[in-house]
Amino acid sequence: MSDNLQHECGVGLICLRKNLKYYENKYGSPYYGYQKLTLLLEKQHNRGQDGAGIACLSRGAQPGIPFFQLEKSCCELSLADLLERINRRISAALPLQEAFRDELAMSEKFPFCGEVYLGHLRYGTFGNRSLNACHPLIRDHSWRNHALLLAGNFNLTNTKALFQKLISSGHHPKSLQDSEILLALVVHYLERQPLTEAGSSDLDLGGILQRVASECDGGFHLCGVLGNGEAFALRDAAGIRPAFYYFDEEVVVAASERATIQTTFNLKTAEVHELPPGHALTVSSKGIVALQPCLPERPARKCVFERIYFSRGNDADIHRERRALGQALVPAILNRIEHDYRNTVFSYIPNTAQTCFFGLLDELYRQGHGKHVRFAQIAVKDAKFRTFISDADHRRDLFPHVYDVTYGIIRPGSDNLVVLDDSIVRGNTMRNAILPILDRLDPKLIVVASSAPPVRYPDCYGIDMASFQELIAFEALQSLLKKTGQQSALDKAVRLAEKDLSRGDENCKNRVKPLYALFSDEELALEISCLLRPPDLRARLAVVYQSCRQLRKCCPGHTGDWYFTGDYPTPGGNRVVNQALLNYAHSIDQRPY
Repeated sequence: MSDNLQHECGVGLICLRKNLKYYENKYGSPYYGYQKLTLLLEKQHNRGQDGAGIACLSRGAQPGIPFFQLEKSCCELSLADLLERINRRISAALPLQEAFRDELAMSEKFPFCGEVYLGHLRYGTFGNRSLNACHPLIRDHSWRNHALLLAGNFNLTNTKALFQKLISSGHHPKSLQDSEILLALVVHYLERQPLTEAGSSDLDLGGILQRVASECDGGFHLCGVLGNGEAFALRDAAGIRPAFYYFDEEVVVAASERATIQTTFNLKTAEVHELPPGHALTVSSKGIVALQPCLPERPARKCVFERIYFSRGNDADIHRERRALGQALVPAILNRIEHDYRNTVFSYIPNTAQTCFFGLLDELYRQGHGKHVRFAQIAVKDAKFRTFISDADHRRDLFPHVYDVTYGIIRPGSDNLVVLDDSIVRGNTMRNAILPILDRLDPKLIVVASSAPPVRYPDCYGIDMASFQELIAFEALQSLLKKTGQQSALDKAVRLAEKDLSRGDENCKNRVKPLYALFSDEELALEISCLLRPPDLRARLAVVYQSCRQLRKCCPGHTGDWYFTGDYPTPGGNRVVNQALLNYAHSIDQRPY
């Protein structure tokens, strides 16, 4: 994606079902669980680069010895920094291994040697990016059944309501961050479990998760570990956030992507299962695995941006769907270039659009009936390009050079250039960097094709696009309202949104949808192309978007398209979009939830 769009985090949970001695005998090291977790996180590094954390829990730790260990990093290249620090600690302790051969000594004497591991990769989409904001989050307790390690990929829309609930229950939350609120909520129900004089209790973990999930509005994939070694993975009822799991007689694993589990454990696609929406996967301290419903069944609304862009494309289904997205764009693109194969070069914006581009080529060859298709990698992102110049004018001069171009392919003044992108959200990089440098090649027409529809609405479930100020589609809408003399429609929408916000979430309607309905998809795309056009661009410019109908056809199992359609999957979504509209009307650039 040409825009720097941050998004959901990545999480990994590994529970060993046998004692450490078993793994040392079979795999040559008691660090089998740690080694698998590091690979699981490495294969999800695309999901978070602002922070990383790993927790390790020893089920057999004796009193007087900590039962968990934790390391976090929030520096640049945080995962690499985190693993380097942990590996140094492990390497320093390895010479002692011969002196401590029994299982108890291994878990107590060796750093990060245990039966349960919880890892997290964080994208800091908003707010605090300090070490304290990195997961796993901790609520320590001398009663192990009440201690909790929590990590997840989530955004809640009802944080303020949960905050007030906790206050009324006698808690004193230290912040309004949804991660802190969620941690406190789980602990609230943990601490209501009965205790014996010995300090132990028979936890109803499934019941606890059911209560927590029923109070949360939003998208979430939570993974947690209790101090006694019990663990869980929990998913929201609409399946907004992705969640997958696998288990055998040796290990239980949960993660944000299926392909990462496949790679880590060398599995076939069918062996890795999707965690059903509204369900929890629980693992007892003895390694017993259970899958149970926690929320009433509701229509699945899995985030389709996972298929378009976020998840790694080596998943079999995602690869197939991205190719289909490219194929679906061909008719509109051919209309724009008037079917002129001879004088058109096809390319893409690296590198996540590559799979989609393969599908585009497949369909071009099919429809061309043997015609020669000219294609090349025209725009190449300079991954190592950095600028530390503080002067704003110099930064503007250097910004277009984030991308390089391949010279000698475009015939100046006679060729069309089609570039495929995953999605156009803000349009800043396209307008200020990509189009100016493509124009140096002197094409007569530049067609920018987006494999996704225009992003019309803010997201409140994890993607970093929470305000209308950030969306070029909404900028185009404002321009169209002004050009057609319909600004009063915006004023009416603001009044209705303000009225809705005074009522409960169930009574809220999306007051922005009627504004977009005033104009066709073609009118909106044309206005976006006008806004994207740099002032000095010589080439003609056209923008082609995927339709929502084609998107659903290409990705039939992922109907979570609220940022395109305005159809939010939870009641809090309509409240968020109405608050975002009010923020825009009053020039408040902040998150509306």
